[in-house]
Amino acid sequence: MATYIALLRAVNVGGTGKLPMADLRAMCEAAGFRNVRTYIASGNVVFETPGTAAKAKAALETALESYAGKPIGVAIRTAAEMAQVLADNPFPDAAPNRALAIFLDAAPPADALATVRHRSDEKIALGKREIYVHYGEGMAASKLVIPAAKAGTGRNLNTVAKLAQMAAT
Repeated sequence: MATYIALLRAVNVGGTGKLPMADLRAMCEAAGFRNVRTYIASGNVVFETPGTAAKAKAALETALESYAGKPIGVAIRTAAEMAQVLADNPFPDAAPNRALAIFLDAAPPADALATVRHRSDEKIALGKREIYVHYGEGMAASKLVIPAAKAGTGRNLNTVAKLAQMAAT
């Protein structure tokens, strides 16, 4: 039985994609996932399943599309992968609420940094299947655009740490 973390894209953010976490847990349980736990209302769910990450992703995306009437992207990581995302953080001295990992399905393209627009004091680094961003003065005033991150979903490093902890227990 493998433990996975699913990160839903654009759920309960800025008034879009409303999804009560109780409904998300119920969807996961209906898909056959076990020990389903959510974390905060931004579309984070930890669960166990005997299936592969690809099967879990497909099952969850199908259930979410049925629920929402439109596709909702899902990034999946194993417990070990989430712990590694945290360990690989290129900004260890940054406040964890001002640094985030943008989770992608595949490695970021080689030109990901070259296509960034409206950068001011943000620092950006590429990971295995993540793009790390440190918002120096905070995210509120940032106009940063990272085209390579368009299909991804971001979580601050406080959330990454909590999800890694939840998946490890």
